[in-house]
Amino acid sequence: MDLKDKAAGTEKVAASTPENNGSGNKQLEIKQLLGNRGFLLFLVTLGLSFWLYWDGLAEAVLRWELQEEYSHGYLIPLVSLFILWEKRFQIAASYQGYSWWGLPIIVLALIILLIGEVSALYMLIHYSFILLLFGLSLAFLGSATRFTWVAIALLGFAVPLPYFIEVILTSKLQLISSQLGVEIIRLCRIPVFLSGNIIDLGNYQLQVVEACSGLRYLFPLMSLGFIGAYLYQASFWKRAVLFLSTVPITIFMNSLRIAITGILVDNWGTEMAEGFLHDFEGWLIFMACGGLLLLEVLLMELLTTRLSVRQAFAVPVSVSAEQYSSQDSTPLQFSKPLAVTIPLLLVALAGVGSLDNREEDTTFKKTELISFPLNFDQWFGVEDRIEADVAKKLGFTEYVMINYQNQQHRPVNFYVAYYASQRKGVSPHSPKVCIPGGGWEIAKFSRTKVDEMPVNRVLIRKGTQDQIVYYWFEERGTPIANEYLKKWMLFKDALFLNRTDGSLVRVTTPVMSDETLEDADLRAQEFIRISRNQLIQLLPASNLPESLPAESLEGIK
Repeated sequence: MDLKDKAAGTEKVAASTPENNGSGNKQLEIKQLLGNRGFLLFLVTLGLSFWLYWDGLAEAVLRWELQEEYSHGYLIPLVSLFILWEKRFQIAASYQGYSWWGLPIIVLALIILLIGEVSALYMLIHYSFILLLFGLSLAFLGSATRFTWVAIALLGFAVPLPYFIEVILTSKLQLISSQLGVEIIRLCRIPVFLSGNIIDLGNYQLQVVEACSGLRYLFPLMSLGFIGAYLYQASFWKRAVLFLSTVPITIFMNSLRIAITGILVDNWGTEMAEGFLHDFEGWLIFMACGGLLLLEVLLMELLTTRLSVRQAFAVPVSVSAEQYSSQDSTPLQFSKPLAVTIPLLLVALAGVGSLDNREEDTTFKKTELISFPLNFDQWFGVEDRIEADVAKKLGFTEYVMINYQNQQHRPVNFYVAYYASQRKGVSPHSPKVCIPGGGWEIAKFSRTKVDEMPVNRVLIRKGTQDQIVYYWFEERGTPIANEYLKKWMLFKDALFLNRTDGSLVRVTTPVMSDETLEDADLRAQEFIRISRNQLIQLLPASNLPESLPAESLEGIK
């Protein structure tokens, strides 16, 4: 494809002949393309876009490096570029000019970017970048974007999930994989007992940790399934089945891996769950997942059109190089929407720069958790500590954990984790997610109130032992139980108050052998009433001026 700028009074160069290029195809000469004002404008716009999103993209690459769940992210952009290259003649043949519809999409992407920067949600920044690329494609290629959108959408599989969503998903997959894995072990007539994520084989115990949840299979396999569905030369229902089947395949194969590990450990000891053998087993299982996808295609083709694997998979291209060389194409135009986009990107660069340099409001009262009393009313406490590596992983600014007893020697564990900033994914870990990791099973979860204060109540069980857990979030002077409402308030306060500090509060008490569940419940609720009066005096409150008189504060409430 030879494109020349009409404004410069040039004409399109004739196609290359087989004698001078060896292929007989009309080629896009690099010198002519780079001399085109419309293409240069696109390169400038694309360069500004990468500059604008550089920090967000760098964070994605960092998570590709640090988390095996996203290590496939390095390959996704390469696959997208390959798809675009394979469809280059089809894009050129269908080009009719730019489209103004790209401009509102670009504006929307920039708005989402600013929201992501303010709320400190990298996921919004990443998806904003993908939306921006789609808008740039419309503004540059117009209707030809129908041949580029799949390559752009594929980039979504390289976007790491927010930590709070990832943790919830990990917990769900851990439980499902543990349960299925135990059922497979039982089919082999091996006695086994499951408690939360702990698989008890009698002589040995295995814990299904976060790394064994299956996410390391799920995200890469879904990416592979999407690419396979796109390349699959079949009807829509076959493509949909191929992609959607990646989820059950991941869950089943991860459960099978857990079961195999349990069987090996039961016969040859815990060495079978460690080291090279364990890692090799994980790699082998993932290869088997890919093999199952291929087998699925073979079965569908065997039962329907009977295409071979080679025939079934190819980049869908309706215009070949030979067909393109025999037809005229529209010269590349100077895109006015892109010309308008450049000042918008510059404004966004200035806005993001000011947000990055903006420090959070620190004029509120500082925390004093270290001074939380060990003894108050009828409660007497002993301070407890969290291991250094665990504390580092939790990422809190300050915490307090105290084991209390009342005069009847009934215990209550009190834990508060304070985060001075919850920007960029640093936030409290939900107890609902962390509880199963200790081998506890969530028997019942409900959202209730204690003296009109919203709290989460969780009944957990390990064997015959029950415990009651109450937890909630103290967000800048407001107690919140709903974790999604917490995220909304975090965004709102980051935007309007320039604050993202907050705390997790958890109260845990066991159900003693000589008491009922109701007795333990009443004890926990009584402790919450008394301890919160102490706690709210040590945590930062809202941004209300401390100099306001009491009656004014009452009126604001």
